Amino acid sequence: MTKITAIIPTLNEEIHIEEAIKSLSFADEIIVIDSFSKDDTVALAEKHNVKIIKRKFDDFSSQKNFAIEHAKYSWIYILDADERVTSEVEKEILEAVKNPKDCVGFYVRRTFYFCNKRVNYSGFQRDKVIRLFLKEHCKYTGLVHEKINTKGKLGFFRNKIDHFSYRNYDHYISKMNHYASIRATELHAKGNKVNIYHVMIKPAARFFIHYIIRLGFLDGFTGFLVAKTQAYGVLTRYIKLWLLNKGIKEN
Repeated sequence: MTKITAIIPTLNEEIHIEEAIKSLSFADEIIVIDSFSKDDTVALAEKHNVKIIKRKFDDFSSQKNFAIEHAKYSWIYILDADERVTSEVEKEILEAVKNPKDCVGFYVRRTFYFCNKRVNYSGFQRDKVIRLFLKEHCKYTGLVHEKINTKGKLGFFRNKIDHFSYRNYDHYISKMNHYASIRATELHAKGNKVNIYHVMIKPAARFFIHYIIRLGFLDGFTGFLVAKTQAYGVLTRYIKLWLLNKGIKEN
């Protein structure tokens, strides 16, 4: 029987880690790659039959690729700690590794939740990620919104996993700040500069895209918060880039 290694990257995920591990009961090996969490993430993970690797975080792709190198099995399933594999998707995963039909990886769609409320629009209705793949044919690239470069055919699962990405508004802002810092560092390394377009037009455009074009208004006030925070993330990215260009680093 073909076996699967599941990987969970973590940083201060004590709220999610045990439920995440439980949703991977189909996996033959589970690796938790932890970025030196300061909460009880590791202690809670140790209660389960998982392998724990600690590694200082540099970027999302490097973290995941490092864990993949330590996987026993060729089929890899990546699970963010705030995701849950549903029973329907579990069946599709097991069928896919048994009969991949020449596919080297599979997309899965996600049902997005904000403060435990389902978000049906705001751009998340199109959300899909490659989560199951053969490590010999796939590798992560990119610092923030990492993607998988694949050499081969990709398939799609019919069902969705659950994605409890933001447990409250402060958590949402915190994540936006974190992503903005990483992206600003990447842009700074490439020599990018900031102008009025980046701090006036791009944030407004991001709000318009999420709230109007991607139908965020149909999600009510939650859709407004999502669009507003996405715009905030863009503005923060370029403020941080401007500071880096001035030689001012974050504490």
